[in-house]
Amino acid sequence: MALAKISHHGAVNGVTGSCHELHIDSNNSILIDCGLFQGAETSPSGSHHDQMAIDFPLKAVQALIVTHVHIDHVGRIPYLLAAGFDGPIFCSQATAILLPDVLEDAVKIGFTKNRHLISKFIQHIKAMLVPLDYGQKTSIELKNTQHKLAIKLKPAGHILGSAYVECEILQSETDSKTLAQTQTQRKQKIVFSGDLGAPYAPLLPAPKSPYSCDQLVIESTYGDKIHANRRHRQAHLKKIIERAVKNRGVVLIPAFSIGRTQELLYELENIIALNSRTLLKKGKSIIENPWEEIEIIVDSPLANEFTEKYRQLSDFWDAEAQKRVREGRHPLDFSQLITINEHSTHMDTVQYLQKTARPAIVISASGMCTSGRIVNYLKALLGDERTDILFTGYQAQGTPGRDIQKHGKGGYVFFDDSEPSGRSKRKKYTINANIHTLSGYSAHADQTNLLNFVKRMRHKPKQIRLIHGDDEARQALQGKFKEAYPEIDVMMPAKENIK
Repeated sequence: MALAKISHHGAVNGVTGSCHELHIDSNNSILIDCGLFQGAETSPSGSHHDQMAIDFPLKAVQALIVTHVHIDHVGRIPYLLAAGFDGPIFCSQATAILLPDVLEDAVKIGFTKNRHLISKFIQHIKAMLVPLDYGQKTSIELKNTQHKLAIKLKPAGHILGSAYVECEILQSETDSKTLAQTQTQRKQKIVFSGDLGAPYAPLLPAPKSPYSCDQLVIESTYGDKIHANRRHRQAHLKKIIERAVKNRGVVLIPAFSIGRTQELLYELENIIALNSRTLLKKGKSIIENPWEEIEIIVDSPLANEFTEKYRQLSDFWDAEAQKRVREGRHPLDFSQLITINEHSTHMDTVQYLQKTARPAIVISASGMCTSGRIVNYLKALLGDERTDILFTGYQAQGTPGRDIQKHGKGGYVFFDDSEPSGRSKRKKYTINANIHTLSGYSAHADQTNLLNFVKRMRHKPKQIRLIHGDDEARQALQGKFKEAYPEIDVMMPAKENIK
Protein backbone atom coordinates (compact mmCIF):
# COMPACT_ATOMS: atom_id res chain seq x y z
CA MET A 1 0.00 0.00 0.00
CA ALA A 2 1.35 3.40 -0.99
CA LEU A 3 2.03 5.83 1.82
CA ALA A 4 -0.12 8.92 2.14
CA LYS A 5 0.96 12.03 0.27
CA ILE A 6 2.21 14.90 2.43
CA SER A 7 3.01 18.42 1.23
CA HIS A 8 5.06 20.85 3.32
CA HIS A 9 4.27 24.56 3.14
CA GLY A 10 6.89 25.65 5.66
CA ALA A 11 9.46 24.50 8.25
CA VAL A 12 11.39 22.29 5.83
CA ASN A 13 14.62 24.26 5.53
CA GLY A 14 14.40 25.95 8.91
CA VAL A 15 12.46 26.11 12.15
CA THR A 16 9.64 28.56 11.38
CA GLY A 17 6.53 28.68 9.22
CA SER A 18 5.25 25.23 10.22
CA CYS A 19 2.46 24.18 7.86
CA HIS A 20 1.92 20.64 6.57
CA GLU A 21 -0.83 19.18 4.41
CA LEU A 22 -1.96 15.56 4.64
CA HIS A 23 -3.75 14.44 1.44
CA ILE A 24 -6.45 11.80 1.81
CA ASP A 25 -7.36 11.90 -1.89
CA SER A 26 -7.65 14.49 -4.67
CA ASN A 27 -10.72 16.05 -3.05
CA ASN A 28 -9.71 16.02 0.61
CA SER A 29 -6.81 17.10 2.77
CA ILE A 30 -6.14 18.65 6.18
CA LEU A 31 -3.57 21.17 7.37
CA ILE A 32 -1.45 20.66 10.45
CA ASP A 33 -0.49 24.16 11.70
CA CYS A 34 -0.20 27.37 9.70
CA GLY A 35 2.70 29.34 11.12
CA LEU A 36 4.64 32.51 10.45
CA PHE A 37 8.13 32.58 8.92
CA GLN A 38 10.76 34.47 10.93
CA GLY A 39 14.37 35.65 10.62
CA ALA A 40 16.35 34.50 7.57
CA GLU A 41 13.48 32.15 6.69
CA THR A 42 11.30 35.03 5.49
CA SER A 43 11.02 35.74 1.78
CA PRO A 44 14.04 37.21 -0.06
CA SER A 45 12.10 40.46 -0.49
CA GLY A 46 11.44 40.65 3.23
CA SER A 47 7.84 41.57 2.42
CA HIS A 48 5.44 41.12 5.32
CA HIS A 49 2.84 39.81 2.86
CA ASP A 50 5.25 37.24 1.45
CA GLN A 51 6.00 36.00 4.97
CA MET A 52 2.31 35.39 5.58
CA ALA A 53 1.02 34.49 2.10
CA ILE A 54 -0.99 31.34 1.52
CA ASP A 55 0.62 30.23 -1.74
CA PHE A 56 -1.06 26.84 -2.02
CA PRO A 57 -4.63 25.85 -3.08
CA LEU A 58 -7.24 25.45 -0.35
CA LYS A 59 -10.01 23.78 -2.35
CA ALA A 60 -9.37 20.33 -0.85
CA VAL A 61 -8.55 21.48 2.69
CA GLN A 62 -11.35 20.37 5.03
CA ALA A 63 -9.86 21.25 8.43
CA LEU A 64 -6.93 22.78 10.28
CA ILE A 65 -5.28 21.03 13.23
CA VAL A 66 -3.33 23.30 15.59
CA THR A 67 -0.60 21.59 17.62
CA HIS A 68 0.12 24.62 19.86
CA VAL A 69 -0.09 28.40 19.93
CA HIS A 70 3.46 29.58 19.18
CA ILE A 71 3.43 32.15 16.38
CA ASP A 72 5.60 30.02 14.06
CA HIS A 73 2.76 27.47 14.14
CA VAL A 74 -0.32 29.74 14.07
CA GLY A 75 0.79 33.15 12.73
CA ARG A 76 -0.58 32.65 9.19
CA ILE A 77 -4.08 31.70 10.33
CA PRO A 78 -5.51 35.21 9.68
CA TYR A 79 -4.20 34.97 6.11
CA LEU A 80 -5.58 31.43 5.81
CA LEU A 81 -9.05 32.77 6.58
CA ALA A 82 -8.55 35.71 4.23
CA ALA A 83 -7.65 33.21 1.48
CA GLY A 84 -11.03 31.51 1.92
CA PHE A 85 -10.60 28.74 4.50
CA ASP A 86 -13.80 28.30 6.51
CA GLY A 87 -13.44 24.79 7.94
CA PRO A 88 -13.16 23.71 11.59
CA ILE A 89 -10.00 24.31 13.62
CA PHE A 90 -9.27 21.35 15.90
CA CYS A 91 -7.01 21.80 18.94
CA SER A 92 -6.62 20.83 22.59
CA GLN A 93 -8.81 22.30 25.33
CA ALA A 94 -6.03 24.55 26.65
CA THR A 95 -5.02 25.68 23.16
CA ALA A 96 -8.63 26.71 22.48
CA ILE A 97 -8.40 29.07 25.47
CA LEU A 98 -4.98 30.48 24.53
CA LEU A 99 -5.28 30.75 20.73
CA PRO A 100 -7.73 33.71 20.47
CA ASP A 101 -5.39 35.91 22.52
CA VAL A 102 -2.37 34.94 20.42
CA LEU A 103 -4.20 35.69 17.19
CA GLU A 104 -5.59 38.95 18.56
CA ASP A 105 -2.01 40.09 19.17
CA ALA A 106 -0.97 38.92 15.68
CA VAL A 107 -3.85 40.82 14.06
CA LYS A 108 -2.93 44.02 15.94
CA ILE A 109 0.62 43.80 14.61
CA GLY A 110 -0.06 42.62 11.06
CA PHE A 111 -3.53 43.85 10.12
CA THR A 112 -5.33 46.50 12.14
CA LYS A 113 -5.67 48.08 15.57
CA ASN A 114 -9.38 48.75 15.02
CA ARG A 115 -11.03 47.22 18.09
CA HIS A 116 -14.32 46.51 16.31
CA LEU A 117 -12.65 44.60 13.45
CA ILE A 118 -10.40 42.69 15.85
CA SER A 119 -13.37 41.74 18.01
CA LYS A 120 -15.30 40.44 14.98
CA PHE A 121 -12.28 38.40 13.87
CA ILE A 122 -11.81 36.85 17.31
CA GLN A 123 -15.51 35.98 17.55
CA HIS A 124 -15.22 34.28 14.15
CA ILE A 125 -12.13 32.32 15.26
CA LYS A 126 -13.85 31.16 18.46
CA ALA A 127 -16.79 29.90 16.41
CA MET A 128 -14.43 27.81 14.25
CA LEU A 129 -12.60 26.18 17.17
CA VAL A 130 -13.32 22.56 18.06
CA PRO A 131 -11.60 21.81 21.41
CA LEU A 132 -10.66 18.18 22.00
CA ASP A 133 -9.61 16.26 25.07
CA TYR A 134 -6.27 14.48 24.84
CA GLY A 135 -6.85 10.94 23.57
CA GLN A 136 -10.31 11.73 22.16
CA LYS A 137 -10.76 10.08 18.77
CA THR A 138 -12.60 12.46 16.42
CA SER A 139 -13.80 11.95 12.86
CA ILE A 140 -13.26 14.71 10.29
CA GLU A 141 -15.91 15.14 7.64
CA LEU A 142 -14.68 14.52 4.09
CA LYS A 143 -16.35 15.31 0.76
CA ASN A 144 -17.11 13.06 -2.24
CA THR A 145 -15.19 10.07 -0.97
CA GLN A 146 -15.64 6.69 0.70
CA HIS A 147 -12.43 7.17 2.66
CA LYS A 148 -12.58 8.08 6.34
CA LEU A 149 -10.29 10.17 8.55
CA ALA A 150 -10.03 10.37 12.33
CA ILE A 151 -7.58 12.30 14.50
CA LYS A 152 -6.40 12.02 18.07
CA LEU A 153 -4.34 14.57 20.05
CA LYS A 154 -1.71 13.43 22.55
CA PRO A 155 0.30 15.61 25.02
CA ALA A 156 3.53 16.90 23.44
CA GLY A 157 5.05 18.47 26.58
CA HIS A 158 6.17 21.61 24.70
CA ILE A 159 3.93 24.34 26.12
CA LEU A 160 0.56 24.27 27.85
CA GLY A 161 -1.96 22.70 25.50
CA SER A 162 0.64 21.43 23.03
CA ALA A 163 -0.13 18.19 21.22
CA TYR A 164 1.14 15.79 18.65
CA VAL A 165 -1.44 14.52 16.17
CA GLU A 166 -2.32 10.94 15.27
CA CYS A 167 -4.17 10.79 11.92
CA GLU A 168 -5.87 7.54 10.96
CA ILE A 169 -6.95 7.13 7.33
CA LEU A 170 -9.35 4.32 6.45
CA GLN A 171 -9.10 3.86 2.67
CA SER A 172 -11.81 2.02 0.77
CA GLU A 173 -10.63 0.20 -2.35
CA THR A 174 -12.73 -1.60 -4.99
CA ASP A 175 -11.44 -4.94 -6.31
CA SER A 176 -12.41 -4.75 -10.00
CA LYS A 177 -11.13 -8.29 -10.66
CA THR A 178 -14.06 -9.88 -8.89
CA LEU A 179 -17.58 -9.96 -10.30
CA ALA A 180 -18.93 -8.74 -6.97
CA GLN A 181 -16.49 -5.80 -7.01
CA THR A 182 -15.90 -6.27 -3.28
CA GLN A 183 -14.59 -3.37 -1.24
CA THR A 184 -11.59 -3.70 1.01
CA GLN A 185 -10.45 -1.21 3.63
CA ARG A 186 -6.87 -0.34 4.43
CA LYS A 187 -5.78 1.62 7.46
CA GLN A 188 -2.86 4.05 7.67
CA LYS A 189 -1.66 6.03 10.67
CA ILE A 190 0.33 9.23 10.21
CA VAL A 191 1.78 11.10 13.19
CA PHE A 192 2.72 14.80 13.16
CA SER A 193 4.89 15.61 16.17
CA GLY A 194 4.32 19.36 16.31
CA ASP A 195 6.98 20.56 18.72
CA LEU A 196 7.96 17.92 21.28
CA GLY A 197 9.03 18.93 24.76
CA ALA A 198 11.93 17.56 26.75
CA PRO A 199 11.26 15.18 29.66
CA TYR A 200 11.32 16.80 33.11
CA ALA A 201 10.45 20.23 31.70
CA PRO A 202 8.81 22.51 34.28
CA LEU A 203 5.02 22.41 34.66
CA LEU A 204 4.23 19.89 31.90
CA PRO A 205 3.99 16.10 31.75
CA ALA A 206 6.52 14.48 29.42
CA PRO A 207 5.25 13.27 26.03
CA LYS A 208 4.68 9.54 25.55
CA SER A 209 5.30 7.87 22.22
CA PRO A 210 2.43 6.50 20.12
CA TYR A 211 2.01 2.73 19.94
CA SER A 212 2.63 2.68 16.19
CA CYS A 213 2.47 4.61 12.94
CA ASP A 214 3.17 4.20 9.22
CA GLN A 215 4.57 7.69 8.66
CA LEU A 216 6.11 10.06 11.18
CA VAL A 217 6.60 13.77 10.52
CA ILE A 218 8.90 14.87 13.33
CA GLU A 219 10.59 18.11 14.32
CA SER A 220 14.41 18.28 14.49
CA THR A 221 15.15 21.68 16.07
CA TYR A 222 17.81 20.18 18.33
CA GLY A 223 18.49 17.10 16.22
CA ASP A 224 22.24 17.67 16.67
CA LYS A 225 22.26 18.71 20.34
CA ILE A 226 22.05 17.11 23.78
CA HIS A 227 20.53 19.33 26.48
CA ALA A 228 22.02 19.75 29.93
CA ASN A 229 20.01 17.96 32.61
CA ARG A 230 17.69 19.93 34.88
CA ARG A 231 20.00 19.93 37.90
CA HIS A 232 22.90 21.26 35.82
CA ARG A 233 20.85 24.03 34.22
CA GLN A 234 19.44 25.10 37.60
CA ALA A 235 22.99 25.31 38.98
CA HIS A 236 24.08 27.38 35.96
CA LEU A 237 21.09 29.71 36.32
CA LYS A 238 21.81 30.13 40.02
CA LYS A 239 25.43 31.16 39.26
CA ILE A 240 24.26 33.78 36.77
CA ILE A 241 21.85 35.22 39.35
CA GLU A 242 24.56 35.26 42.03
CA ARG A 243 26.86 37.13 39.65
CA ALA A 244 24.13 39.72 39.02
CA VAL A 245 23.61 40.26 42.75
CA LYS A 246 27.35 40.60 43.36
CA ASN A 247 27.97 42.97 40.41
CA ARG A 248 24.70 44.89 40.84
CA GLY A 249 23.86 44.00 37.23
CA VAL A 250 20.88 42.98 35.14
CA VAL A 251 20.16 39.57 33.66
CA LEU A 252 18.22 39.91 30.40
CA ILE A 253 16.30 36.86 29.22
CA PRO A 254 14.64 37.11 25.79
CA ALA A 255 11.74 34.69 26.00
CA PHE A 256 8.60 33.70 24.17
CA SER A 257 5.53 35.06 25.94
CA ILE A 258 3.90 31.64 26.00
CA GLY A 259 5.63 28.67 27.55
CA ARG A 260 9.21 29.80 28.10
CA THR A 261 8.32 32.76 30.34
CA GLN A 262 6.14 30.63 32.62
CA GLU A 263 8.74 27.83 32.82
CA LEU A 264 11.44 30.34 33.78
CA LEU A 265 9.25 31.86 36.48
CA TYR A 266 8.61 28.37 37.83
CA GLU A 267 12.35 27.63 37.98
CA LEU A 268 13.27 31.03 39.45
CA GLU A 269 10.68 30.66 42.21
CA ASN A 270 12.15 27.28 43.06
CA ILE A 271 15.75 28.54 43.14
CA ILE A 272 14.78 31.46 45.38
CA ALA A 273 12.69 29.25 47.69
CA LEU A 274 15.36 26.54 48.08
CA ASN A 275 18.22 28.98 48.72
CA SER A 276 16.19 31.14 51.09
CA ARG A 277 15.27 28.00 53.04
CA THR A 278 18.96 27.00 53.23
CA LEU A 279 19.94 30.43 54.59
CA LEU A 280 17.18 30.36 57.20
CA LYS A 281 18.40 26.96 58.40
CA LYS A 282 21.82 28.54 58.86
CA GLY A 283 20.28 31.21 61.08
CA LYS A 284 20.48 34.06 58.55
CA SER A 285 17.85 36.79 58.76
CA ILE A 286 15.71 37.94 55.83
CA ILE A 287 17.81 41.12 55.70
CA GLU A 288 20.95 39.02 55.10
CA ASN A 289 19.32 37.04 52.30
CA PRO A 290 20.56 38.23 48.88
CA TRP A 291 17.82 36.18 47.19
CA GLU A 292 15.22 38.51 48.73
CA GLU A 293 16.87 41.51 47.08
CA ILE A 294 16.71 40.56 43.42
CA GLU A 295 13.62 41.54 41.45
CA ILE A 296 12.09 39.35 38.75
CA ILE A 297 10.55 41.63 36.12
CA VAL A 298 8.28 40.31 33.39
CA ASP A 299 7.97 43.16 30.92
CA SER A 300 5.46 41.93 28.36
CA PRO A 301 1.69 42.48 28.40
CA LEU A 302 1.16 39.28 26.43
CA ALA A 303 3.43 37.22 28.70
CA ASN A 304 1.67 38.57 31.78
CA GLU A 305 -1.70 37.76 30.26
CA PHE A 306 -0.63 34.21 29.50
CA THR A 307 0.96 33.74 32.91
CA GLU A 308 -2.45 34.49 34.37
CA LYS A 309 -4.00 31.98 31.95
CA TYR A 310 -1.40 29.39 33.02
CA ARG A 311 -2.46 29.93 36.65
CA GLN A 312 -6.10 29.43 35.70
CA LEU A 313 -5.22 26.24 33.81
CA SER A 314 -3.32 24.64 36.69
CA ASP A 315 -5.35 21.44 36.21
CA PHE A 316 -3.10 20.81 33.18
CA TRP A 317 0.12 21.17 35.24
CA ASP A 318 2.20 18.11 36.05
CA ALA A 319 2.22 16.36 39.43
CA GLU A 320 5.32 18.19 40.70
CA ALA A 321 3.84 21.63 40.07
CA GLN A 322 0.52 20.71 41.66
CA LYS A 323 2.34 19.39 44.70
CA ARG A 324 4.06 22.77 45.18
CA VAL A 325 0.68 24.48 45.08
CA ARG A 326 -0.64 22.11 47.76
CA GLU A 327 2.38 23.04 49.88
CA GLY A 328 1.27 26.66 49.82
CA ARG A 329 3.76 27.89 47.24
CA HIS A 330 2.87 30.07 44.25
CA PRO A 331 5.19 29.06 41.36
CA LEU A 332 3.88 31.74 38.99
CA ASP A 333 2.88 34.43 41.49
CA PHE A 334 5.59 34.99 44.12
CA SER A 335 6.51 38.11 46.10
CA GLN A 336 9.53 39.24 44.05
CA LEU A 337 7.67 39.06 40.76
CA ILE A 338 7.00 42.44 39.13
CA THR A 339 4.84 42.67 36.01
CA ILE A 340 4.95 45.59 33.57
CA ASN A 341 2.25 46.27 31.02
CA GLU A 342 2.17 50.00 30.22
CA HIS A 343 4.70 51.18 27.62
CA SER A 344 5.57 54.30 29.67
CA THR A 345 6.43 52.10 32.67
CA HIS A 346 8.51 49.91 30.39
CA MET A 347 10.58 52.89 29.16
CA ASP A 348 10.98 54.20 32.72
CA THR A 349 12.24 50.77 33.82
CA VAL A 350 14.77 50.60 30.97
CA GLN A 351 16.16 54.03 31.93
CA TYR A 352 16.13 53.18 35.65
CA LEU A 353 18.11 49.97 35.18
CA GLN A 354 20.53 51.72 32.84
CA LYS A 355 21.27 54.48 35.36
CA THR A 356 21.22 52.60 38.66
CA ALA A 357 23.10 49.63 40.04
CA ARG A 358 20.17 47.43 40.90
CA PRO A 359 20.29 43.64 40.49
CA ALA A 360 17.32 42.41 38.50
CA ILE A 361 16.21 39.68 36.14
CA VAL A 362 14.20 40.92 33.16
CA ILE A 363 12.16 38.47 31.07
CA SER A 364 10.79 40.06 27.93
CA ALA A 365 9.74 39.26 24.36
CA SER A 366 10.53 38.59 21.63
CA GLY A 367 12.36 35.33 22.19
CA MET A 368 14.70 35.85 19.21
CA CYS A 369 15.17 39.62 19.82
CA THR A 370 13.57 40.47 16.47
CA SER A 371 11.24 43.08 17.95
CA GLY A 372 9.35 43.97 21.10
CA ARG A 373 10.45 45.37 24.43
CA ILE A 374 13.55 43.21 24.84
CA VAL A 375 15.17 45.28 22.07
CA ASN A 376 15.01 48.46 24.19
CA TYR A 377 16.68 46.66 27.09
CA LEU A 378 19.39 45.31 24.79
CA LYS A 379 20.09 48.71 23.28
CA ALA A 380 20.43 50.21 26.75
CA LEU A 381 22.38 47.44 28.49
CA LEU A 382 24.41 45.50 25.89
CA GLY A 383 27.35 47.85 26.41
CA ASP A 384 27.43 47.37 30.20
CA GLU A 385 29.91 44.73 31.44
CA ARG A 386 27.67 44.01 34.44
CA THR A 387 24.88 42.81 32.15
CA ASP A 388 24.26 39.13 31.46
CA ILE A 389 22.25 38.01 28.43
CA LEU A 390 20.77 34.54 28.88
CA PHE A 391 19.40 32.64 25.88
CA THR A 392 17.17 29.75 26.86
CA GLY A 393 15.53 29.11 23.49
CA TYR A 394 16.43 28.53 19.88
CA GLN A 395 17.76 31.55 17.93
CA ALA A 396 16.93 31.25 14.24
CA GLN A 397 19.41 32.30 11.55
CA GLY A 398 19.09 35.94 10.56
CA THR A 399 17.75 37.10 13.93
CA PRO A 400 19.53 39.56 16.28
CA GLY A 401 19.43 36.84 18.93
CA ARG A 402 21.53 34.54 16.75
CA ASP A 403 23.99 37.41 16.03
CA ILE A 404 24.43 38.18 19.75
CA GLN A 405 24.85 34.49 20.51
CA LYS A 406 27.34 34.05 17.65
CA HIS A 407 29.53 37.15 18.16
CA GLY A 408 29.43 37.25 21.99
CA LYS A 409 31.32 39.64 24.21
CA GLY A 410 33.43 42.02 22.14
CA GLY A 411 31.20 41.51 19.11
CA TYR A 412 28.33 43.57 17.78
CA VAL A 413 24.73 43.47 16.64
CA PHE A 414 22.58 45.77 14.51
CA PHE A 415 19.19 47.14 15.53
CA ASP A 416 16.88 49.60 13.81
CA ASP A 417 16.78 53.06 15.42
CA SER A 418 14.08 55.62 14.69
CA GLU A 419 15.20 59.04 13.50
CA PRO A 420 13.36 62.36 14.15
CA SER A 421 12.07 62.20 10.56
CA GLY A 422 10.30 58.95 11.39
CA ARG A 423 12.63 56.90 9.22
CA SER A 424 14.44 53.87 10.54
CA LYS A 425 18.24 53.55 10.46
CA ARG A 426 20.41 50.52 11.20
CA LYS A 427 22.71 51.14 14.16
CA LYS A 428 25.62 49.03 15.37
CA TYR A 429 25.71 48.11 19.09
CA THR A 430 28.88 46.76 20.71
CA ILE A 431 28.43 43.79 23.02
CA ASN A 432 30.19 44.16 26.38
CA ALA A 433 27.67 42.03 28.23
CA ASN A 434 28.31 38.41 29.15
CA ILE A 435 26.45 35.98 26.88
CA HIS A 436 25.11 32.64 28.12
CA THR A 437 23.17 29.87 26.41
CA LEU A 438 21.21 27.32 28.42
CA SER A 439 19.70 24.93 25.90
CA GLY A 440 18.56 22.77 28.80
CA TYR A 441 15.71 25.23 29.29
CA SER A 442 14.57 24.77 25.72
CA ALA A 443 11.00 23.60 25.41
CA HIS A 444 12.18 21.38 22.52
CA ALA A 445 13.27 17.78 22.76
CA ASP A 446 16.97 17.14 22.10
CA GLN A 447 18.53 14.46 19.91
CA THR A 448 18.19 11.72 22.52
CA ASN A 449 14.54 12.61 23.21
CA LEU A 450 13.71 12.57 19.49
CA LEU A 451 15.39 9.19 19.01
CA ASN A 452 13.54 7.83 22.04
CA PHE A 453 10.22 9.02 20.61
CA VAL A 454 10.69 6.45 17.83
CA LYS A 455 12.51 3.87 19.94
CA ARG A 456 9.54 3.59 22.32
CA MET A 457 7.02 2.89 19.56
CA ARG A 458 5.93 -0.75 19.58
CA HIS A 459 5.65 -0.75 15.76
CA LYS A 460 8.09 1.55 13.96
CA PRO A 461 7.14 3.78 11.02
CA LYS A 462 7.97 2.87 7.43
CA GLN A 463 8.94 6.48 6.75
CA ILE A 464 10.25 9.37 8.88
CA ARG A 465 10.12 12.91 7.50
CA LEU A 466 12.42 15.37 9.29
CA ILE A 467 11.10 18.93 9.42
CA HIS A 468 11.42 22.05 11.61
CA GLY A 469 15.21 22.15 11.83
CA ASP A 470 18.28 23.70 10.22
CA ASP A 471 20.04 21.47 7.68
CA GLU A 472 22.84 20.58 10.13
CA ALA A 473 20.37 19.45 12.77
CA ARG A 474 18.27 17.46 10.31
CA GLN A 475 21.32 15.77 8.78
CA ALA A 476 22.68 14.78 12.19
CA LEU A 477 19.32 13.34 13.27
CA GLN A 478 18.88 11.60 9.92
CA GLY A 479 22.23 9.88 10.40
CA LYS A 480 21.27 8.68 13.87
CA PHE A 481 17.91 7.36 12.71
CA LYS A 482 19.46 5.54 9.73
CA GLU A 483 22.08 4.00 11.97
CA ALA A 484 19.46 2.76 14.43
CA TYR A 485 16.80 1.77 11.86
CA PRO A 486 18.32 1.03 8.43
CA GLU A 487 15.00 -0.41 7.25
CA ILE A 488 13.18 2.94 7.68
CA ASP A 489 13.07 5.53 4.89
CA VAL A 490 14.36 8.66 6.68
CA MET A 491 13.91 11.66 4.41
CA MET A 492 14.47 15.41 4.54
CA PRO A 493 11.81 17.28 2.54
CA ALA A 494 13.47 20.04 0.50
CA LYS A 495 12.31 23.30 -1.04
CA GLU A 496 11.38 21.68 -4.32
CA ASN A 497 8.87 19.50 -2.42
CA ILE A 498 6.84 22.53 -1.34
CA LYS A 499 3.79 23.00 -3.55
